Amino acid sequence: MDFAHLIQTVAIYALPVLFAITVHEAAHGYAALHFGDKTAWSLGRITLNPAKHIDPVGTILMPLLLYFATSGAFLFGYAKPVPVRFGNLKNPKRDMIWVALAGPGANLAMALAWGVALYLLQGAGVSEPFFLKMCQGGVLVNVVMFAFNLFPLPPLDGGRILVGLLPLKQAMAVSRIEPWGFFIVMALVIAGVLSTVWMQPVMSLTFGFLDLVLTPLSMLTR
Repeated sequence: MDFAHLIQTVAIYALPVLFAITVHEAAHGYAALHFGDKTAWSLGRITLNPAKHIDPVGTILMPLLLYFATSGAFLFGYAKPVPVRFGNLKNPKRDMIWVALAGPGANLAMALAWGVALYLLQGAGVSEPFFLKMCQGGVLVNVVMFAFNLFPLPPLDGGRILVGLLPLKQAMAVSRIEPWGFFIVMALVIAGVLSTVWMQPVMSLTFGFLDLVLTPLSMLTR
């Protein structure tokens, strides 16, 4: 294991990952508050303080162990989910869609912001690789989080969106998967199915969308 490379990688990705996790979770809490549930607000989870959202095992220990065990080939982690009592929402079935969508939506917005920062730095003549790689890392991290969390299986955001969109009978059937959803997702990740069937196509479409939106800025900063 190249420790110098590990330290460099951690330094580049630390800020983008912290922002991606923090804003993602805070967005869920803010959306829930907007639609009537004050649970996250009362627990102090609608905040940009990363310490409120970091899970010591899921955010720090697990990714580091996987990095060492697979030489950086496979990484996985998670943050403390923001508590939402969907029964407190004004229209639970409809509003849960917006609450779930808020997290991935925040990641898409941050990917766009990191892309803007990258082009502005390049346009300003900044050639320091560290800052350019951090911006590129910010785009990548947020696109990965956007795509992964939209996978339509509870307890991921995509699963909650699916439950909100389906008719009641089908929605209840899908929601029953939630206790085993995490293990199903992990199995799909390890087997490579999630990457091939979902992550790669969704990430490709997302990068294409970002390229399209950022094209005018790219041309201006050349």
